[in-house]
Amino acid sequence: MERKIFLGLSISELGVGTYLGDFDQATSEGYKQVIRTAYKRGVNVVDTAIVYRYMKSERDVGAVAKELGRENLIISTKGGYVPYDIDLGADPKDYFYENFINTGIINLQEMTPQGHYLGARFIEWCFNKSLENLQTHYIDIYFLHNPEEQLNFFPRDSFLRKLEECFYFLEEMVKVGKLKFYGLATWSGFRVSPTSRQYLNLREILDIAQRVGGKDHHMRFIQLPYNLGMAEAFTLKNQEVKGEKLSTLSACQRLGIYTYISASIYQGKVIGKVPQKLKDFFGLEKDVHTALQFVRSTPGVGTALVGMSKLKHLEENLELFEKPKLEESKFLSLFN
Repeated sequence: MERKIFLGLSISELGVGTYLGDFDQATSEGYKQVIRTAYKRGVNVVDTAIVYRYMKSERDVGAVAKELGRENLIISTKGGYVPYDIDLGADPKDYFYENFINTGIINLQEMTPQGHYLGARFIEWCFNKSLENLQTHYIDIYFLHNPEEQLNFFPRDSFLRKLEECFYFLEEMVKVGKLKFYGLATWSGFRVSPTSRQYLNLREILDIAQRVGGKDHHMRFIQLPYNLGMAEAFTLKNQEVKGEKLSTLSACQRLGIYTYISASIYQGKVIGKVPQKLKDFFGLEKDVHTALQFVRSTPGVGTALVGMSKLKHLEENLELFEKPKLEESKFLSLFN
């Protein structure tokens, strides 16, 4: 398994995602088994979020990290959506009011209909709860979860102020040793046109980070979807660096930002739909291998995240990573 060195971190090119699945013990045991086995095979990246499986995914990751040794895994988690703790068994509405409304952490006027909230006090609550769930005293990468959702309901200047407020909190967490790096985990923001309401300008965001944390700021990661069905991160030149129009992946390379790729196999939707010509181009037989080879061979891709709670899926995915990536010149010819 290839490792990529970035700002002192040795990061595997494949990461275990923990988004999907039931809330039962069988799913939890599946994730734990996958993370243990993946680590033995050279995978050290695990991605989760406080809202994944109502906090169960974070707790599963934390249990395995404690077992393997916290320092052996690079753990990323996220905050932005109002969470619920399923293990408490409390009424969700009561939980929401008790933790967020009665405490003044959330102003209902500033929450989206989907339960998304951006504010330093809220992110602080989520961050501390994630530390507890993960049974750790630090987080490697903390992502603000789909922040662009705010732009559907609130003005951009208000959004940028709230982003800055959260960056101040996250830089403080770095100072006290509870965090290494932070960033934005997005769905639409970095793969839409600049004219889109949800568009995120990478240079503008980095300027905020530099204003908050100086030139040595810690806003060094982004997460975004990229796959055979959603190629905009590489094909759409929607960012600008020193007057040059670039794709988000190319801009990240120029600006020193590491990329986590979500939905690398489109949450399984590519399986059974990959054209034979494309499999022949990559010299592979399986749809899933072709989909992953497309992602990992793309210039600018850091780590490809794949949700895996079954060992058979992990083993199948690992087969590909025993093979070399496609040469860049051949990969680029695909777009010609």
